[in-house]
Amino acid sequence: METERIALSQRERDRLKVLHEVKQKHLTQVAAAKRLKVTDRQVRRMLLRIRERGDGALVHGLRGQPSNRKLAARFERKILERLRQRYADFGPTLAAEHLAKEGFLVSRETLRKWMTKAALWRPRSQRVKTVHVWRERRASFGELVMQDSSPFRWLEERGPACQLIALIDDATSRVWARFTEHDTTEENLRTFQGWLRRYGRPLAHYTDKNSIFRTARPAALPEQLRGEGARSQFGRALKELGIEWIAAHSPQAKGRIERLFETLQDRLVKEMRLAGIDSIQGANHFLEMHFLPEWEQRFTVAPRHARNAHRRLGQEHRLEEILSVRAARKVAQDHTVSWEGNRWGVSREEVCAGLRGAQVEIERRLDGSHWLRFRNRYLRLRHCAEPAPRAVSPSGLRPPVLTAKQQSRVYKSAPPNHPWRTFQYGRKQDISTLR
Repeated sequence: METERIALSQRERDRLKVLHEVKQKHLTQVAAAKRLKVTDRQVRRMLLRIRERGDGALVHGLRGQPSNRKLAARFERKILERLRQRYADFGPTLAAEHLAKEGFLVSRETLRKWMTKAALWRPRSQRVKTVHVWRERRASFGELVMQDSSPFRWLEERGPACQLIALIDDATSRVWARFTEHDTTEENLRTFQGWLRRYGRPLAHYTDKNSIFRTARPAALPEQLRGEGARSQFGRALKELGIEWIAAHSPQAKGRIERLFETLQDRLVKEMRLAGIDSIQGANHFLEMHFLPEWEQRFTVAPRHARNAHRRLGQEHRLEEILSVRAARKVAQDHTVSWEGNRWGVSREEVCAGLRGAQVEIERRLDGSHWLRFRNRYLRLRHCAEPAPRAVSPSGLRPPVLTAKQQSRVYKSAPPNHPWRTFQYGRKQDISTLR
C-alpha cells in the first residue's frame, strides 16, 4: 500500500505534535490551548478535523490553489508581448512605470516574476564581494555635496559620445547634472555654478582625486609665503567660496554618486531613447525640464533636520570671477601677455601706471572672455592677431615657409685645442734646457 505524503510547514508540524499528545491523554485541551495560543474550542475543532480527515486536515484548504486575485493569463501574454516590442531591455521597476503610463497596471514584483519566467529579466546575484563600513547620511540639505563625471554612451548610437557631470546632495539625494562633450575644469565649474545659483554654497564638497580637483604641482612662491599648499583651479574656487573640500580615497567612499550613475545609465538612457534625444543640447534640455523634476519627486528623501545648510551668495561672491581659470604672467614692454600660445593685449584706454613689467593674473571666464587682474582691478584683454607671413621671395626659389621664418644667426664656439684657448699670456719661454 502506497503511503500518502503530506507537506506540512514547521508551524503545522508543531501543532500536530501537541494535538497528538492531547489524543494520547498526555495533555489536556486547556493546556494545549495555552501552548498553541488558541482557545480550547479551537483545539477541539482541530481534533475533530484530524479524526475525520487525518493529519492533512491541518493544511489550509487553499494551499496549492490559484489565487482569486490572480491576473488572467491573457493579460499576462499581452504584457509580455508589449515588453518584447518596446521595453525588451528594461528592468521590472522601470518597465512597470512605463506600462502604467500606457494604462497597464501591474505591480513591480508580479512583472518581475513574469519577466523572469519569460527569460526577459535575469535576477542579479546578491552575493556581497567586499564589505564596506556603512556611513550615515548627513543630517541637513547642503552639508555635503558630491560631484563626479561618468563617460558613457549616453546617446547610444543616435548622437555623439559625451560625459555626464553630476552633483548629488548626501542628505536628500537631490541631483543636478549636465551633459558635456569633455570632462574639463571649465565644464566642471560650469556644472557647479548651476548648483550654486539654485541652492547656494554647501558646507563641504566631496570629490575624487582627479587632477581637476587636486593638483600634483609644487606650491608656487606666493602660496608658500601664505603657508598654503598647491591648489587646482577648482580647489582655488572652493577656497574663495568658503567651501571645504574632502577627497574620497576610493570609489566605495563616494558610493552614493557611483550608485547614481549606475541608475542613470539604466533609466536615463532608456528615457532619452523613448524621447528620441540625439544631441547634447537636447539631452540637457530633457534632463533639466523632464527627468530631474521627476527624479526629485520619486527618489529624493527628507533630511533628518529640516534646516537648509546652504549659505547665500554674498556680494563679494562674484561667480563670474571666482569660477574661472587663472594663470600668473608678466606684462611685456608692449603691454601684452602670452598664454597658451596666444598673445593678449590691453587696450590703450585701460593702460595704467606700473602695468609694464608687472606681475599680474590673466583670467579666462566661463563665457570665454579674458581679463587681466592688476592691483584688484580688472582690465579687459583683446586677442592680438599673429603677424602676416612674408611674401614669397622675388625669385620664387625659396618656399613661403622658409621666407616667413626668421633666420637666426648661429654662433660657433672654438674647440678646446684651438690656439685661442691654448695660448698663454704673460708667460716666458722656458730656456733652462737650451745650453
